[in-house]
Amino acid sequence: MNRTIIDVHVLQTVPPSNLNRDDTGSPKTAVYGGVRRARVSSQAWKRAVRLAFADLLDRSQLGERTKRVGESLAIRIRALDPDLDADTASALAANALAAAGLAKAEKKKGETKDAESSYLLFLSHRQLDTIAAAVVEAARAGTAVDKATVKSLANTEHSVDIAMFGRMLADMPDINVDAACQVAHAISVHAVDTEFDYFTAVDDRKHDAAETGAGMIGTIEFNSSTLYRYATINVDALYKTLGDPVATRCAVEAFLTAFARSVPTGKQNTFAHRTLPDAVLVRIRDTQPVNLVGAFETPIKETDTAGRVRLAAAALAKHTRDVEAAYGEQPLHSWVTQVGEHTAVLADLGRSVPFRDLVSEVGEQVGAALGQPA
Repeated sequence: MNRTIIDVHVLQTVPPSNLNRDDTGSPKTAVYGGVRRARVSSQAWKRAVRLAFADLLDRSQLGERTKRVGESLAIRIRALDPDLDADTASALAANALAAAGLAKAEKKKGETKDAESSYLLFLSHRQLDTIAAAVVEAARAGTAVDKATVKSLANTEHSVDIAMFGRMLADMPDINVDAACQVAHAISVHAVDTEFDYFTAVDDRKHDAAETGAGMIGTIEFNSSTLYRYATINVDALYKTLGDPVATRCAVEAFLTAFARSVPTGKQNTFAHRTLPDAVLVRIRDTQPVNLVGAFETPIKETDTAGRVRLAAAALAKHTRDVEAAYGEQPLHSWVTQVGEHTAVLADLGRSVPFRDLVSEVGEQVGAALGQPA
């Protein structure tokens, strides 16, 4: 069976920052290769990618993940039938969602409350639109939309973000969606130490010179790092969910752009940490995904003549060749976008192109793999 697997490898340097915090406010970390590394969770970067999708894809191609699904559905119902009052629309939405087991209809003091799910429910905008249309049609006929109809509509017209990242409902597994994309936790290629920024803030209303001292003091934890980031897309699984080669190609191109350009926004106003990758390596395989994080099991240690980025690029290039030679894992196609001489060693791993060309050429190969005319 032919497979189309897209592996995306990124080297990216971020300045002092706190991209992704733990429950104490500290930057997340992980021990790898015997030393503590900076870490950005896969959930944090997938959230950044989903937000970036809004600028790359039409709203109809996306979804929303919320507990307040009744409110979202009621708004659509009223848009289709403006004669309905808010309470009636909320009741219709709540009854439909409750009938399908997607949310609970609650009443408080005789008034219908917007239904809420017990967990974040991921539905596409098109799914919500079609459910709303079915609810309105049934209401006009004097009936209620049935469970099977709502469940069926919730399991068709999947959005790009649902197809990419999946949907899991523990109590309704028959409408689960397997994720076509996997995103690894980003980790630094070197050891890190958390640092502390002690800050003070002056009260602007203090005018008397005798009033000394800060209006506020505090500390913020941060680190800086060169990250190795990895994601993989199973194009066949993506196509199975979306059901259209054009939509599949569009989804892949949007993901590549969003994954490379997005950054989690934790403490962004404090640190202005937005950077672009030092290098992006994309390889298409027909065997299996290959994460190349092993290049950094021995942590990078900068020298007087070579910084972390240069040494990380060299380590990634060597490890890639070593792994592929050992396992006969030659990619079908490979592209590299790299910045400056520090990452020049990676240019030998594939066709060296500007990032925009990389995205479009990968898209062309996805189209070809799915039988789409060139």
